[in-house]
Amino acid sequence: MNFSKEIERRRTFGIISHPDAGKTTLTEKLLLFGGAIQEAGAVKNNKIKKAATSDFMEIERQRGISVATSVLAFLYKDKKINILDTPGHKDFAEDTFRTLTAVDSVIVVIDVAKGVEEQTKKLVEVCRMRSIPMIVFINKLDREGKDAFDLLDEVEQELGLTVTPLSFPIGMGYDFKGIYNIYEKNINLFSGDSKKNISDIIAFDDITSPELENIIGTGAAETLRDNMELVSGVYPPFDKQKYLDGSLQPVFFGSALNNFGVKELLDCFIEIAPYPRSKMAEERMVKANETELSGFVFKIHANMDPKHRDRLAFVKIVSGTFERNKPYLHVRLNKKLKFSSPNAFFAEKKEIVDISYPGDIVGLHDTGNFKIGDTLTEGEILHYKGIPNFSPEHFRYINNADPMKSKQLNKGIDQLMDEGVAQLFTLELNGRKVIGTVGALQYEVIQYRLEHEYGAKCTYENFPVHKACWVDPEDPNNEEFKEFIRVKQKFLAKDKRGQLVFLADSQFSLQMTQQKYPTVKLHFTSEFE
Repeated sequence: MNFSKEIERRRTFGIISHPDAGKTTLTEKLLLFGGAIQEAGAVKNNKIKKAATSDFMEIERQRGISVATSVLAFLYKDKKINILDTPGHKDFAEDTFRTLTAVDSVIVVIDVAKGVEEQTKKLVEVCRMRSIPMIVFINKLDREGKDAFDLLDEVEQELGLTVTPLSFPIGMGYDFKGIYNIYEKNINLFSGDSKKNISDIIAFDDITSPELENIIGTGAAETLRDNMELVSGVYPPFDKQKYLDGSLQPVFFGSALNNFGVKELLDCFIEIAPYPRSKMAEERMVKANETELSGFVFKIHANMDPKHRDRLAFVKIVSGTFERNKPYLHVRLNKKLKFSSPNAFFAEKKEIVDISYPGDIVGLHDTGNFKIGDTLTEGEILHYKGIPNFSPEHFRYINNADPMKSKQLNKGIDQLMDEGVAQLFTLELNGRKVIGTVGALQYEVIQYRLEHEYGAKCTYENFPVHKACWVDPEDPNNEEFKEFIRVKQKFLAKDKRGQLVFLADSQFSLQMTQQKYPTVKLHFTSEFE
């Protein structure tokens, strides 16, 4: 198979939204179209024991939320599609930010009744910063919700996007009749019967035709014509180049739960979405069609299979091909490694693959060699940027609840921190361990996983810290820095990489410190130049 053809077949994207906007449901319906699953797990219905395919950690099944980013792949119309399903819950935002470094485009899911929500804003901002192409999917149209034009305005204002609808709803909630597909000029009628896989699609080139009344009724026909006139008057026409530059966002309407409007989204997506793009490394721009392999680790997941205690490092391939049993350079460790069983994913099923192409995500079995952000190449020294740690917002001491199990506890903490679940700080003064997280829910996840995966028990105790800042002195030998170290001794810690961190106990003490020691720079993310 031709190398550049393989690149062009790939579409790697993430789905982002506020919790409960229907992201996991949409993911499942996309898999359904790809024939990757036979029936969707009734995500909402707890009576049915079949949980959503993409949620595979026990705690996710209990809580009904997605905690880890799953990687799912399927084929559709000869395109190889890789979805990175990200956790919507804000406590796991950091995992989502990292995942966004590995996608080429994004689908943003918005709930028709709730409109733009907090978490969506943050994630879209990250996409805008990186000019990632976005398609917006407005979900749950079979329920009563906001007016379509109001929603489009809200998306423009709240998210700072420039939108153009490529489909438009006919009615909503109780009188929801279907969707007019502007992109393909056809009408998709809604039967409300989600057991039927897909309802009829009627090609409709001319909405001025009297035939429209016969299909959807007089009132709905008039409203649709008025709406279409407004759409063409108010919104810019779709321009693929602007979409790819990240300056124009197409919008689709539908109902993922009823499998409605999803096919239109997918058909348009595989046509317009970018195939794997070039990526900036610290050293240079790396193009996808270069023949030498390069890729980076954006996620590490311990114990994907609790029976085997395995850790998988997820590698996004940026250029070249990744071949089984071929040695590659691990840049940070400066040593060659080879992998006898690289995995490709399909939800819980993993397959061993012989060759992977740019855009693909490969899971490598890891015995502790990898950290998030590590690079693999065929020998060139490259470092991919954009995978920072953020300053945590919650801090607690972690204590061992079972002295007989301290080895297991240390191993567990070590591995979970490599995964990027949370950050570990070791106090300089007494060596006590402090765990910092973005959200409070992560403490439960850590406690649960330590006990169930490592057989270790821990307890927490509060540690009043306002912010963790990475310390970057202009001159480590000057008197000011030495005084800073002496005075702030009990607030200093080292992170996992051995970088010095200042744990400020309040906003006030942070400001005072910055004023008093101007040559000691304090950063809120660990990735500073």
